[in-house]
Amino acid sequence: MNLGLAGKSFLVTGATGQIGQAIVRTLATEGAHVAIHYRGDRDTAESLAEETGGHPVAADLRDEKEVAALVAAATKRFDRLDGLVAGAGRWPVPPVPVADMPLDRWTATIGDNLTITFLTCREYLRHLRRTGDGAIVLIASAAGRFGEAGHADYAAAKAAVAYGLALSLKNEMVRDAPHARINVVSPGWTPPPEKPAATDPALLNRAMSTVALNKPAKAQDVANAVAWLLSPVTAGHLTGEVIGVTGGMEGRLLHLP
Repeated sequence: MNLGLAGKSFLVTGATGQIGQAIVRTLATEGAHVAIHYRGDRDTAESLAEETGGHPVAADLRDEKEVAALVAAATKRFDRLDGLVAGAGRWPVPPVPVADMPLDRWTATIGDNLTITFLTCREYLRHLRRTGDGAIVLIASAAGRFGEAGHADYAAAKAAVAYGLALSLKNEMVRDAPHARINVVSPGWTPPPEKPAATDPALLNRAMSTVALNKPAKAQDVANAVAWLLSPVTAGHLTGEVIGVTGGMEGRLLHLP
């Protein structure tokens, strides 16, 4: 099926991560132009741009002036942005129970996930006022639905992204752009294939114990869902939806047999 993305322009934040790279490649394969956001990994961004014909742009999304400059640079390059994929975020390590969590850990995680998504969306919505149409896909996490022991900070941030922020913007953005859409992709565990966790039988068995399809997601699975939601052909009447790319996950295993 032709997704109708050829010739359209998109900004992907967090584009040098494994999911971000898959999204950029998928959109480029569909004939789209992509602004490739990165913060520190310039080499990966430039290599990805050379591979896909995209345009790398650096920004620290914690700084609202840099976010404004990012959207301005992408707009200047492509004249307009037909969509935003807000994929930047950070899963903190190590796990820390709430009873032991320092305030600075909580604040940093909220900032690195919820606040940067707010700032990026805010700037794109200002662009939307000028163009009158567009689409947003936010990348959340299954942790935002099911919770995650030791990572309540991350789970809370992603829940706010998927539900509080996205559902509010669904109703706000149509005031300026009547057909603009926002949706969320919420991945389950998506381990990089080269990491030991992806091939550790004991870890895989535990992680997949509540997953109907009994396998972890791949970055390409997430990228396919993003492209589908950006498409005016396949998702032109979808907004405010949260698509879980989780293999049918039903929760978190708390007690081993």
